[in-house]
Amino acid sequence: MLDAVRSIGDSVLQGVIESDETYLIESMKGSSHITHRKPRKRDGVATECGISKSQGSILMAMDRNGNIISRKNGFGRTTAFEIESVLGDYIDHTSILCTVTATNYKKFGKLKKLPHETINASKGIYVKKHIYHIQHVNRYHNKLKQWLNRFQGVSTR
Repeated sequence: MLDAVRSIGDSVLQGVIESDETYLIESMKGSSHITHRKPRKRDGVATECGISKSQGSILMAMDRNGNIISRKNGFGRTTAFEIESVLGDYIDHTSILCTVTATNYKKFGKLKKLPHETINASKGIYVKKHIYHIQHVNRYHNKLKQWLNRFQGVSTR
């Protein structure tokens, strides 16, 4: 049953594909023995600034037809090989990859030999050529985090 549920929505992404990752703080909710750090109360924050090993990475990709691939990726920064292991089988070779300017996505695009458009939001560039953006996937991140907030933290186990 679990394998059947996991396969729902797994389809090949085609056309313009937006991809990005989001991070959630590690939660040991329900665990009575936490040995590698001090316990946190509700709405705890990571002890390190920025992206660290105490944050779980969720990699998401979606095409403009509404097909979505979303998987827990690991902890800390995402590498090109992790992107390949999560998305590699689900991207059509004729697609155009649209991501942030991170080098891990550039390397993944070269591995898959995909045309790659980058968005540099830190320089105020949110849309390129009136078609390339990552606004859909960022909205999906926002909706996912809003939905998870009702559970007051979800265990990363």
